[in-house]
Amino acid sequence: MAVALLCVALPALWLSPANAAAPKPEARQQVGQAAAQVLTWTADNSMTAYKDTPTTAVAGPATIVFENSMATGSTFGMTHTLTFDTSTPGYNHDVNVNIIASPYDADGGRHEVQVNLTPGKYRFFCAIPGHQMVGELVVTPGGPTDTTAPQVSANVSGEKDADGNYVGSATVTVSATDTESGVDRVEYALDSGAFTTYSAPVSVNQVGSHTVQYRATDKAGNVSAVASVSFKVVAPPAKDTTAPQVSAQVSGDKDANGNYVGSATVTISASDSESGVDTVEYSLDSQPFALYSKALTVDQPGAHRVSYRATDKAGNTSAVASVTFTVVVPPAKDTTAPQVSAQVSGDKDASGNYVGSATVTVSATDTESGVDKVEYALDGAAFTTYSAPVAVNKTGSHTVQYRATDKAGNTSAVASVTFTVVAPPAKDTTAPQVSAQVSGDKDADGNYVGSATVTISATDTESGVDTIEYSLDGQPFGLYSAPVAVKQPGAHTVSYRATDKAGNASDVASVSFKVAAPEQKDTTPPLVSAQVSGDKDADGNYVGSATVTVSASDSESGVDRVEYALDGGAFTTYSAPVSVNTAGSHTVQYRATDKAGNVSPVGSVTFKVVAPPAKDTTAPQVSAQVSGDKDTNGNYVGSATVTISASDSESGVDKVEYSLDSQPFAVYSKALTVDQPGAHRVSYRATDKAGNTSAVASVTFTVVVPPAKDTTAPQVSANVSGTKDADGNYVGSATVTISASDTESGVDKVEYALDGAAFAAYSAPVSVNKTGSHTVQYRATDKAGNTSPVGSVTFKVVAPEQKDTTAPQVSAQLGGSMDWAWNYVGSATLTISATDAESGVATVEYSLDGQPFALYSKPVAVGQPGAHTVSYRATDKAGNTSNVGTAKFTVVAAPGSDCTKPGKGKGCKDA
Repeated sequence: MAVALLCVALPALWLSPANAAAPKPEARQQVGQAAAQVLTWTADNSMTAYKDTPTTAVAGPATIVFENSMATGSTFGMTHTLTFDTSTPGYNHDVNVNIIASPYDADGGRHEVQVNLTPGKYRFFCAIPGHQMVGELVVTPGGPTDTTAPQVSANVSGEKDADGNYVGSATVTVSATDTESGVDRVEYALDSGAFTTYSAPVSVNQVGSHTVQYRATDKAGNVSAVASVSFKVVAPPAKDTTAPQVSAQVSGDKDANGNYVGSATVTISASDSESGVDTVEYSLDSQPFALYSKALTVDQPGAHRVSYRATDKAGNTSAVASVTFTVVVPPAKDTTAPQVSAQVSGDKDASGNYVGSATVTVSATDTESGVDKVEYALDGAAFTTYSAPVAVNKTGSHTVQYRATDKAGNTSAVASVTFTVVAPPAKDTTAPQVSAQVSGDKDADGNYVGSATVTISATDTESGVDTIEYSLDGQPFGLYSAPVAVKQPGAHTVSYRATDKAGNASDVASVSFKVAAPEQKDTTPPLVSAQVSGDKDADGNYVGSATVTVSASDSESGVDRVEYALDGGAFTTYSAPVSVNTAGSHTVQYRATDKAGNVSPVGSVTFKVVAPPAKDTTAPQVSAQVSGDKDTNGNYVGSATVTISASDSESGVDKVEYSLDSQPFAVYSKALTVDQPGAHRVSYRATDKAGNTSAVASVTFTVVVPPAKDTTAPQVSANVSGTKDADGNYVGSATVTISASDTESGVDKVEYALDGAAFAAYSAPVSVNKTGSHTVQYRATDKAGNTSPVGSVTFKVVAPEQKDTTAPQVSAQLGGSMDWAWNYVGSATLTISATDAESGVATVEYSLDGQPFALYSKPVAVGQPGAHTVSYRATDKAGNTSNVGTAKFTVVAAPGSDCTKPGKGKGCKDA
C-alpha cells in the first residue's frame, strides 16, 4: 500500500532549538533486544515530501531511524518532527513515538528508537517547518520458522579419587537451550536403557562404568543429535578415624625481646590425608571457639594465647593446641626515609654492555614503619610504581631513576643507575634439555616415607638456561631454585620445564610418586598443674584446711600416673585431692609421667593453713538498691532491678534471701528484675556461715507500662567530600562523613569499615589519603538494639597533580530557529562549553551586550529583537582565566500562533 502524504501549508512555523535532545525514555517503546528490521524516515531540503518513508513492516521488534542531517541533504538546518498517532480510531495506538531532529542537535540529526510492532495500521505525522505530512504504516503478521535443534550438554559431578573415578556416586546434570521456539523437553538414557524424560540431576551410585546418553527437543519439534558422557563409580574407602594434623604460625614485626610490635598475625594450617579437613576453629584468650576462615590479627597490647583445633569430614577432631605471644605498643612516629638501592643484571659482553636486555632490580628497606611503595622512571619518563624487576631490551644507553616511600609518608632522595644495552648475537632456537630425579627413604612398597625430594636439572649449550619451572599436583608453575621437598602424604605429580635465555621453552615433562606418613614417637612430657582451694582469710591464708587438686594431660600417648610430695616427703601416687589441715606453711610438689615414659618437670604450690577464728555471733550487714529507667514521677518504666548486697567481716556471708510482695523468702543469687506493672515491696535478709541472720529490711517502688517498643532501625547515610579532578576522583584525600538519625529510641552507635577491615566505632569524619580505590561500609544501631542494613560508598583517591598554569579552553554555540536571512526567529540560545585537562573548570562567565560579566550555569536564551553580542570566558580551579571570546547574532520577532495537532511545534497553526 502506498503511503498517503498530505501536505498542509501553515502560515507560521516554529522550530525546536538547534540542540534539541533525543526523545525522553518515557516516549520510547522499549523491547528486550536489538530489532532485526529497520524502518527509516529521511529528510532533505524538500518542503513537500520526505526522501524516504516506509509503508509496510512485519510484526515484531523493529528499529525506527529518523534522520534529518547534513549527510541526507538537509543543509537549511530546519527542525523536523516524527510523531505516531495514539488517539485516532481505526489505528494501532501501542507505539508512542515523538522524535525531534535537527542537523545541529547533539546526535547530528540522526535518532534511533526500538519498538515492538503489532499487526494492523499505524498513523504518523512528519512535521516540516511550515508543512505537515500524514502517512500510514501497514504491519502484517510474520516471523521466521525455527528449523534449528536445541543446544544440549551434560556435566558429571561428585567426589573423585586420584584416578578420576567418582567415589560412592556421580551426579549427571543435563542442560539445554533454544534461542528460537524454546526447549520443549530433555531426555536421557542410562547404560543403554530406554530414553526417559529428564527433570532433575541424575544420581548414579552403582559401582562400575556407566554411559549416559541425552538429547533435547524444541517446541518446533527439532531434535538434537544424541550425545553421551561416560564415567566410572567406585566404592568409597574405609571410614576415616584419624584426626587432622593442625599447626599454627605467629608472624609480624618483632622487637629485640621477641614481642610483636603493634600486632601479631596467627595463621592456622590443617591437613587430613583421608576424608579431608572440614573445619578449623580457634579461641583467643580463652574465649569460646570460633570458625577460622582467614589469618587472625591480634593488635591488643598484652600477653595472648590462641588455642586451635581441626575437624575432618569424618567428624574426627584434633587435640587442642595453642601458641602464646605478646603484643607491645609500636614505637614513636617514623620520620626517616627508606633506604633504597638498585642492581642491574643480565648477560654482559667484554665491554660491560648488557647483551639483548638488562634487568633492573630495585630494593628498599625501612626499619621503622616499613616500605609502602617503590617507584622508578626509565629514561626521563614519569615515575611509576615498581612491583617487579624491570626488563630493558631496547638497544642504547639508559638511565633508571628510583625512590621509595615508607608507610609514614617519608620519601627517599631520587637515585639512578646508568647502563647500555647492545643487540644480542644470532638467535638460539633450540630448547634446553631438562630432567628430574626423585630421592628419599622408601618403604617396602616403593613409597617415600615422610617426604620425597625432587631435583630438576637443565642444560643449554647455546644461550644458556634462563629459568626452570615446576608445578606440583596441577598447581600453577613456579620458579625452581632448589630441590623441592614434598611432605604431604599421598600420590603426587611434579611437572617441569626449562626456558633458555633466548626464550626457547622445553616440552613439559613430569614425574609421579607417593609419600607415606611416618610413624611419630611421643617425646613430649605431660602438662601438669595444681590448684589450692578452701576458705581464705583477709591475708590469703587458708582457714582450718586447704585442698590441693592436681591435674595432668597428654595429647599423644596419654597420662600414665601422677605423683605428689608434701613438705619434702617422698613422692607418692596421686589418686584424689589432698587435704592439708595442719596449721603452718606447706609446699606440695607434683609431677606426671606419660605412657611413653616422658616425665614432666616437678611443679610446686606453696600455701599457709591457719587455725579458724573464734565463733561469730554478729549478723551480716545487708542493703538493697533499685535501678532502672524512671519517668518524671519517679516510677520505673517497663521494669525495675533490685540488687541486694551483704557483707560479714567474721565468718562470711552464707546466703541472702528475698521476698517479693509478701511471697515466701527465696535464695537470692542475682539481681532481681520486676516487670509487672504496679506497686511492689521487696523484703530481704542475710545469714552468715555461723548461722547469724540479719533483721528483715525492705524497699518499695512502682513499675509502669513502657511506651511502644522501637522496632525500626536508624536511618544512616554517608557523604564523601574533598577536591575532585575531572574524572571525579578525590585529589590527595577524601573525607567520609556518616550521619544517622532515629526518631524513637535514639541512635546508640554508628560504625564503619574501610576496605573490608573490621567494623569500628565512628566518632568523627574519616579521612582517607592513601591513593587507590576505597569502599567504606557503614551501619547504625539504636538504643533498642535495631541495626540498619549495611550501606557503602566507593571512591578513588589519586595523588595531587602538579600546579596547573594553563587557562581553560572555552567555546560557544548558538542554537534556535532561523529564517531565510539567517536571523534567529523569536529567540536564540547560547550554549557555552569549557574544558580544562589539568585542574578542571571552576567557573564560566558571560556578558550580554556589554553588561557586567555574570556566572554561566545553563544555556542563555536571548529573546529581545535586535543585534546582540555575547562575550564569554572561563576560569579553572588553579585560577587561570581564558581570553574573552565573542558571539554576534540577530534576533527577529516571531509571529503569534497556536498549534494543536500531533507533531506540530508550539507556534504553528492550521491555515
